[in-house]
Amino acid sequence: MKQSICISALAFIIVVTLHSCGSVKPMLQPPVPALPASFGDSRDTVSSGTISRKQYFTDTNLVKLIDTALNNNWDILMAVQRIAGAQTDVRLSKAALLPIVNAMANAAISRYSDYTMDGAGNKGVPIYNGKNIPKNLPDYFVGLQSSWEIDLWGKLRSRKKAAMLRLLSTEEGKNIIVTNLVAELAAAYYELLAFEQTLVIITETITVQEKALDIVRIQKLAAVTNELAVKQFEAQLMHIKGMRLEILQQIAQTENRINFLAGRQPQFIKRDTTTFTAAFPLQVQTGVPAALLQNRPDIKQAALELLASKADLRAAKAAFYPSLAINGNIGLQAYQPRLLFTTPESFVFGLLGNFTAPLINRAAIRAIFNKANARQLESLYNYHKTIQNGYMEVYSEMLRIQNLHNAFELKTAETITLLQGTGIATTLFRTSRASYLEVLIAQQNTLQARLEQVTIKRNQFLATINIYRALGGGWR
Repeated sequence: MKQSICISALAFIIVVTLHSCGSVKPMLQPPVPALPASFGDSRDTVSSGTISRKQYFTDTNLVKLIDTALNNNWDILMAVQRIAGAQTDVRLSKAALLPIVNAMANAAISRYSDYTMDGAGNKGVPIYNGKNIPKNLPDYFVGLQSSWEIDLWGKLRSRKKAAMLRLLSTEEGKNIIVTNLVAELAAAYYELLAFEQTLVIITETITVQEKALDIVRIQKLAAVTNELAVKQFEAQLMHIKGMRLEILQQIAQTENRINFLAGRQPQFIKRDTTTFTAAFPLQVQTGVPAALLQNRPDIKQAALELLASKADLRAAKAAFYPSLAINGNIGLQAYQPRLLFTTPESFVFGLLGNFTAPLINRAAIRAIFNKANARQLESLYNYHKTIQNGYMEVYSEMLRIQNLHNAFELKTAETITLLQGTGIATTLFRTSRASYLEVLIAQQNTLQARLEQVTIKRNQFLATINIYRALGGGWR
């Protein structure tokens, strides 16, 4: 009769638990957006994002800087430690699947009341060599204690999977840092080359301006022109010399920025200025948008985080089901130390199986499940956002490269025309057929056009760096 009642109660508990678990369902998920077949009118099937950085960047000085930065950069060093922490989480999740065995050595003393079952029932009972159980009973134990949660519903396995996925996500996080570092360092290097080219142009302009000032002064002595013309040329010369000082400061700041990214103290940055002045040879291939899913580490990281959140959700759902734990101990126990190692009399062991199921206080479990479900949806939205952002970055930089190419050709033609105009204005001024204002305006326009040409050339390099990063290049 008692056995039937116990079986019925156990069956009732299981039915109620499983029924309540079935009512817990994850929220509906929005569909994954489809990527376009190509980037605009591009027909590329191969992506430049799969090219290693040493092949993409041909400047040996830049390649050496990148190698130095990958070994010394602080963000990368911190990312390596985050990976080590994630590896520890994986080991902990694996250990949770195995039994826990602890060595134990206990010493205790107990006194039972005479008005209790233990106190009254054991009074006058012999314990060893005719001696009765003492009122103050010592207890010594040496042995092993074990506990093991049986993973019936995959809760622990889901946690292990989530930890492994987050380890992979952390490694992709390091790849993101590497990609951004390579892009930032390359951008700073080409900005440095642009400042150097700007310094060359300004220095050449100062030389031309000094010669023009000498001519104006001679013409003033010959009464061909006046003091106003001399002051105008002097003022423009001082303005250009001020620009030169600003460029020198920007060069110093850019060098310091590069050294910081490389994780070293301030020092001269070796560079090849011919890289900037040479023709722009690099042709970028965008490939197909679907390749971003495999090339971009931020998209892969978002995908891994989504999978990890799904594993967390499965573990949270498994918490509604009954759990089975096995506890045991084995060792030697006695009320006197000298009797502790007297075997087999002092030998003891115990084994207990616990089958528990949450019935009443389920609000906390449901809250954990809802939180895991919300995090899964958040990870899903972040995955969609990262994919869309990756596509937009590549498409925008592709258009930028095309527009900058056309702008550079126009600016080059404009600069050639203005240089010719400046020469003509200078010749006419020497023969008094042009005013000094025309010469000043021609020189200012020429200088401005040359500087804008350098800016466009710099932006071309930056655009190729940005699209390389957007395609997922740099971490290989």
